[in-house]
Amino acid sequence: MSDYKNIWVLIDIQNGQAKTLELLTGGRKLADAVSEKLVAVVIGSGTDAAVKDAVANGADQILVVDGADYADYSTEGYTYALEQLAGKYKPAALLIGATISGRDLAPRLAARLKTGLAADCTDLEIDAGTGTIQWTRPAYGGNELAVIETPGARPQLGTVRPSAFKRGEPDTARTAEIIKEDIALPAGTIRTSIIERIAEVAEGIKLEDAEVVVSGGRGVGSTENFALLKELADLMGGAVGASRAAVDAGWISHVAQVGQTGKTVSPKLYIACGISGAIQHLAGMSGSDVVIAINRDPDAPIFEVADYGIVGNIKDVLPALTEAIKKLKA
Repeated sequence: MSDYKNIWVLIDIQNGQAKTLELLTGGRKLADAVSEKLVAVVIGSGTDAAVKDAVANGADQILVVDGADYADYSTEGYTYALEQLAGKYKPAALLIGATISGRDLAPRLAARLKTGLAADCTDLEIDAGTGTIQWTRPAYGGNELAVIETPGARPQLGTVRPSAFKRGEPDTARTAEIIKEDIALPAGTIRTSIIERIAEVAEGIKLEDAEVVVSGGRGVGSTENFALLKELADLMGGAVGASRAAVDAGWISHVAQVGQTGKTVSPKLYIACGISGAIQHLAGMSGSDVVIAINRDPDAPIFEVADYGIVGNIKDVLPALTEAIKKLKA
């Protein structure tokens, strides 16, 4: 067990851009607690920009696998590359973003490395004495939080939700050790190829990227009332979110769900409209800088975590708030 050291973070690359850089914040916390290095793993083709971003966002060391075989993500190719890297360097832990590709890659890699996998995690802690990570993830449909450990296996492996950690301010003056690894794929390793790309056209700002999120819960009452939230969100350049209750009621699409069984967001401003404040929802937005709660019930738990609270009906409060912002912008 003592042969395994350092905390690794796999940097997801999409269209040449480094994603999941916020995982370096979580990795930094773990690495500092055990006085080990934070290592970013960059796999792709034409990775120079992603490497610079990883250095600026806190990595002490970068492992780079760059080649034409890795231009497009493939389960087989990326698994093979990471298996070779892990066998050579023996990381204590590897954090992978709970993205579409990350959720595809992590289980296969865990099987190859004969280790456990904690999936879809929302928080991380580490025992400084043993180096064992406590991976926190939702369980039982989001009604409980489970803490998972793999004390008898290395490397420790987990997928972490995007936005579970806040991305720090990049420091372009930082330097890091960059190690380039030439890992050629054996013939026949990749058994699939991309024939056609179809661009996904998202309406407005993605929920995970929005600096302002206006979310609605059971208290919104209807699909029509969500139009009030959208008007306010559009005015502030934000996105509309929802609690599970609103999604289950069919008032808004599941892609807008915030919470343990939805998306994790960390905007500068989170406006909770008609949301009671159940722990499952709070887990998805607790990283928000400022929280404003609007609810008719003065005893709603959401007010306990809100920076500002308004007791009232959203059909009265939201139009007044929207008009006031319009006047300020004018």
